[in-house]
Amino acid sequence: MTGVFLSFEGIDGSGKSTQARLLAEALRAQGRVVCLTREPGGSAGAEEIRRLVLEGEADRWSTETELLLFTAARRDHLEKTIRPALARDEVVISDRFADSSRIYQGLTRGDLRETVNRLHQLMIGVEPDLTVLIDIEPSMGLSRAVARAGTEMRFEGMGLGVQQKARDGFLALAAAHPARFRVIDGARAPQQVAADVLSAVLARL
Repeated sequence: MTGVFLSFEGIDGSGKSTQARLLAEALRAQGRVVCLTREPGGSAGAEEIRRLVLEGEADRWSTETELLLFTAARRDHLEKTIRPALARDEVVISDRFADSSRIYQGLTRGDLRETVNRLHQLMIGVEPDLTVLIDIEPSMGLSRAVARAGTEMRFEGMGLGVQQKARDGFLALAAAHPARFRVIDGARAPQQVAADVLSAVLARL
C-alpha cells in the first residue's frame, strides 16, 4: 500500500462528515486523487450492513453482536475500497474507522476494549496514517445530530450519557496515540475548522 490513509473520528453531530468532504474537495483542488469513503459502509456489502446497525431501536443488537457486524463491514470495506485505493497511490479519507468501534462497542456500554482490539488485529490489522478527531461538547453534538433527523438515528437514541462517554473515550485515545491523532475544535464555523484540518493534513502529507 503506497497511498495515504486518513480517518475522521468524533461523536455524533461533531461535523466530521462535513469536514471529511471539505478536506477531499481541498485536496482535489490541489490535484491529488482522493477516495472519500465512510464507515459503516464504503463498499456494497458494508453498505448493506450499515442499514442493519444504524437503523432501528437502540437495543436492537447486543454490543457483542454489533461489534461482529461492524467488523464484518470493515473487513469488506478494507478489501474492496481502502486497499485498492491505497495501491493506486490515492489519498483515502474515511469518515470513521476502527477507533469508532474501540469507543462505541468497546467502551460506552461496558468494557469490550480487549475484544475489540483482538478482533481488529485478527481481521483488519491496519491503522490510519493520520486520524483527525473533531472534538465538540456532547450536548451540542447531540443537538445537531437530532436536528438533522433521518432514519440512521440508532446511536443518537442512546442518549447524552453515551455521547459523553464517547467523547471522553476519543480524547483518551488521542492522548494515548499522539503521533497518529490531531484534535481539532469542532465548535466553530465549518470553514474555520476546515482550515485547521487542512493544515494538519498537509503537514502529514
